[in-house]
Amino acid sequence: MANLNDFMLFVHVVDHAGFAPAARALNVPKSTLSKRVAELEKALGVRLINRTSRRFAVTETGEDFYRHAAAMLIEAEAAENVVKGRLAEPSGTVRITASVPTAQLSLAPLLPRLAIAFPKIRLVVHATDRFVDLIQEGFDIAVRDHFAPLPDSGLVQRRVASEASWLVASPAYLDKRNVPEYPEDLEHHEGLLTSLTSESWTLEHLDGTVVSVSSKPRFVADESHVLREAAVAGLGITALPGKLCRNEIARGVLVRVLPQWTAGSVTTTILMPHRRGQLPSVRATVDFIAARLAEA
Repeated sequence: MANLNDFMLFVHVVDHAGFAPAARALNVPKSTLSKRVAELEKALGVRLINRTSRRFAVTETGEDFYRHAAAMLIEAEAAENVVKGRLAEPSGTVRITASVPTAQLSLAPLLPRLAIAFPKIRLVVHATDRFVDLIQEGFDIAVRDHFAPLPDSGLVQRRVASEASWLVASPAYLDKRNVPEYPEDLEHHEGLLTSLTSESWTLEHLDGTVVSVSSKPRFVADESHVLREAAVAGLGITALPGKLCRNEIARGVLVRVLPQWTAGSVTTTILMPHRRGQLPSVRATVDFIAARLAEA
């Protein structure tokens, strides 16, 4: 079997995208790193890195090997932390990714409290609405708000909260139109929708009755904050998670329509790579976020 220390050195070389920067980070001679990686390649019988004087590139086999070697180091770190004891204070960097609305609404109030509760944890938060590959991009945690079930991605999924969506409109809009008394009345109202292909809402009554109703598409946006502002402006009726419109309802700029009915729900799920979730710092972060969001 190959020298496991060489696995660690190879991971550092890939992480630092070169022998020279890895040598500086590890404080070892560059020649030593090059020799050890060469010995690893010899033991495995494959080329892991194509290197010339001007170019550094990990081979396809090297990429596959890197993923497993990096996972091995994470397992080793987790094993070390178990030996140190469960009462050891969580420490280290935890990388979190979330969509911009989720970061603003759900995480922004929580993460400063988390940092105070665990002063040895360093939080790195990346807010983006693009697709993020947790494993490839090195994130420990993703926090997702979603309406439909998440696909099976091989990641650990921990559902932490679920909140109903309400139909809302501005008082000015409802003053100009008949206030809906029944779900079918929505067919005569202007709808503020997420897409032209989803013109209907599935509504559920407090008694469990479920109906599907449509409205006239007046305004379409795939971002809830935009739909909220369109509703405040009096353009029509939209469906929003409660946390996105509670303040507006309290201020009187929005009111609930058909208050005995809900229009689906938004679920908050924490995702993490299986091995990352074993680290004490990641477990502490996930448990803290989950507990606070469940209370909200």
